[in-house]
Amino acid sequence: MSVNNELETAMIALFQTIDLALNLYTWILIGSAIFSWLYAFNVINSSNQFVNSVGMFLYNVTEPVLRPIRRVLPNLGGIDISPIILLLIIFFIRSFMWNTIVPMIM
Repeated sequence: MSVNNELETAMIALFQTIDLALNLYTWILIGSAIFSWLYAFNVINSSNQFVNSVGMFLYNVTEPVLRPIRRVLPNLGGIDISPIILLLIIFFIRSFMWNTIVPMIM
C-alpha cells in the first residue's frame, strides 16, 4: 500500500468520524427540541431528578451552539427556529464534506 493510499484512507476515516459526530449531534438537537416541548406542556414530571438531569445535559450540550444563532435571528415571539437553522447548517456541512471535499481527496 502506498503512502498516498494510506493518507487517503486516513482522511476518509477522519471524515467518517466527523460525519458520525455531526449525525449524533443532530439527534441530540432533535431530542433537546422534543424534550423542551414535553417540558413546556407538562407532559414530563419536572420535579423528577432523572428528568432534570437529562434536561440539563441536553441544555448544556446544545445551548452554546444555539445561543449565537439566537442572537442573529429576529424575535419571532414564542417560536424558536434556531434548532432548525442549526440542523440546516449541519446538513450543509455534511453535504459539502461528502460532495466537495472527499471527491477532491480521492
